[in-house]
Amino acid sequence: MPTPSSKLNASERRIIFHVDMDSFFASVEIRERPELKGLPVIVGSDPKVGSGRGVVSTCSYEARRYGIHSAMPISQAYRLYPDAIFLPVNMKLYASVSTKIMELLRGFADRFQQVSVDEAYLIPGPEVRNFEEAALYALKIKDEIQRQEGITCSIGVGLNKLIAKIASGFQKPDGLTVVRPVDVKEFLFPLPVSKVPGIGKKTANTLKSLGITRVEELANCNVQLLSERFGKIGFRMKQLANGLDFGEIRENESLKSISRHGTFAEDTNDPVKITNSLDLLAESVHSSLLKHRFFFKTITLTIRFDDFSTYTRSKTIPNWTSDIFLIKRTAKLLLSKFIGSRKLRLVGVGVTKLRKRDENQTLVTDF
Repeated sequence: MPTPSSKLNASERRIIFHVDMDSFFASVEIRERPELKGLPVIVGSDPKVGSGRGVVSTCSYEARRYGIHSAMPISQAYRLYPDAIFLPVNMKLYASVSTKIMELLRGFADRFQQVSVDEAYLIPGPEVRNFEEAALYALKIKDEIQRQEGITCSIGVGLNKLIAKIASGFQKPDGLTVVRPVDVKEFLFPLPVSKVPGIGKKTANTLKSLGITRVEELANCNVQLLSERFGKIGFRMKQLANGLDFGEIRENESLKSISRHGTFAEDTNDPVKITNSLDLLAESVHSSLLKHRFFFKTITLTIRFDDFSTYTRSKTIPNWTSDIFLIKRTAKLLLSKFIGSRKLRLVGVGVTKLRKRDENQTLVTDF
């Protein structure tokens, strides 16, 4: 596909990421027990020597080489490869890791939507202006998840949720696929129709009976024929096949914090570079505050040194506000205690103790 341009045009103003953890449950288990790395690991119910009645929750990519996949009967997985490592589901552990990952992702997002324990959509902040910058930003996200949680993810980047979702599965595991608007048809059309979200095995078989097996054929199919066979869903499928999706990123209403983090291209102890980065992050946080109509009372600084040791410091103020200058001033004050000879890898700023602002409420900004 063409190399992304650094020039922003009207069709590139909407950039959405879909972040999908790679074989999440199995990856967490392998992280906990490194001796399992490279082995076929299956997480699910007890196979009971081939007589188990449960299903595979997930499995490592090594297990998939034997034809094993999620939702497969555990007895069938056992018959396919009885020497695989079968592990019980430890949902408490996975939920704990998921919480940390989702909080990390929120720090990279201007808008965020978690859709399952191991995947989420996000819209980056205004610092990501085009698809070239989006690719670099996605690499930072992947690096931070790997460094902090020891597992990999795959990221898809596109102009809507549909493209981002399909792209995230395009080069698994540990993949990154960026699809610019001008490349949408080139990306989608060669794919089998089963790659379109919502088209399951039954629908794919019905489409096959109509001579439609690839996305391009679905995109160019007569809409009346699709409507006669599938009803309203037929028109929707044709839209998706043409890369059209108007779904929005739906924020969790119980938003408790807004934060942004930035990883330096090279570890640095340059105070000018660090404070400039902090200013940009604070402006992104402030932009999100205004958009969501929030006040805050607590400012938090996060730093990570070159040895990956991480520290957070917070300051709570007496009055509700959304003052950007207060965010910057407080974050720099907290940062001053860490500036010195040691080099920083990452810096972050956030606000917590959020409260929705009433329409007629006056901002308190005098401190």
